[in-house]
Amino acid sequence: MFRGLDVDVVMLGEHESKLGGVETYADAQKCAALFRSKSAQIDGVLVVLPNFGDEKGVADTLKLSQLNVPVLVQGYPDDPAKLDAASRRDAFCGKISVSNNLVQAGIPFSLTRQHVVHPSSNAFRADLQRFVSVCRVVGGLRRARLGAIGARPGAFNTVRYNEKILEANGVSVTTVDLSEILGQAQRLDASAAEVKARLDEIRAYAATEGVPAEKLEQMAKLAVVIGRWMDDNGLDASAIQCWTSVQENYGVNVCTLMSMVSERLMPSACEVDVTGALSMYALQLASGTPSALVDWNNNYGDDPDKCVLFHCGKWAKSFLPNVRISTAPILGSILGEEKTYGALEGRAPAGPLTFARLTTDGNCGVIRAYIGEGELTGNGSAGSGA
Repeated sequence: MFRGLDVDVVMLGEHESKLGGVETYADAQKCAALFRSKSAQIDGVLVVLPNFGDEKGVADTLKLSQLNVPVLVQGYPDDPAKLDAASRRDAFCGKISVSNNLVQAGIPFSLTRQHVVHPSSNAFRADLQRFVSVCRVVGGLRRARLGAIGARPGAFNTVRYNEKILEANGVSVTTVDLSEILGQAQRLDASAAEVKARLDEIRAYAATEGVPAEKLEQMAKLAVVIGRWMDDNGLDASAIQCWTSVQENYGVNVCTLMSMVSERLMPSACEVDVTGALSMYALQLASGTPSALVDWNNNYGDDPDKCVLFHCGKWAKSFLPNVRISTAPILGSILGEEKTYGALEGRAPAGPLTFARLTTDGNCGVIRAYIGEGELTGNGSAGSGA
């Protein structure tokens, strides 16, 4: 059942209760004690119902264990040819009762897509894969550490967030003034081993033809400083002030560096969009692959189900296989294009797409989210991250 999913099992042995199951309150106490002793190893609880059983045992176990992790409830199917008293399972009826008890106890839970499903079936394997992803997301977000580099650009009210709401839900935010980062980068010696190593990484990551050597060197220095700060603070993701302070005060775009760390599963969002970085991190935890932050820019002709996704180029390389370092023409028209080297240019190929957004609602004191599915069509025009 768990083959290939990197899942370890914590459960009662077959001699610790009747066949290792949980029916009575005494069973619940034993199982809860086991769960508490292994709480650091438990990311989720799978409730397997081979028959009707005792619905209270499940709720009692979860209440006593105080795990507060995702729960998935599965019920075995009956065989229509075996509905005699000795063979019938009635697991679906038991599943309804267990779910009712969990609701009464205030314990959140998920259900399989089918009302009953056999553990050896492909359908249940898909349920289990999804549940493992849910556990990764919940566990990851509850201890996520985000870095905010710089102040929110004055005009970008849309990226405001409530740090206290995030902290109350386990998400910590560490801040640093952008001037500290830029100052340290400017003082770095270009001949330093760290700078040379970062420069080699940049050249290996994307095509650099036409990019002045001094711009690549500036990017490498900035990468060293940001990387040190991320490591020193044990951060999972970052959000950077890049419109327009980095360009005006340092002379490059930071898009390539953000793309590189996102590709290494340390997502990075621009405009100090902290909840944008958190959204990227959640998507990454769910899929196990890099995520991207993009603008939903325009309509696509007269097609109501199509849109244009575009950004300066902080998409992870996984989305832009044939990527090259370039400038940001729109920002360059304001600041001078020579200050915007570091944007990435490429086009995402066709493929499935899941999109999501997390925000903090300060009026209600909660984190809100939306999620949807679609596909990249691969027929947009090439541009900076298009």
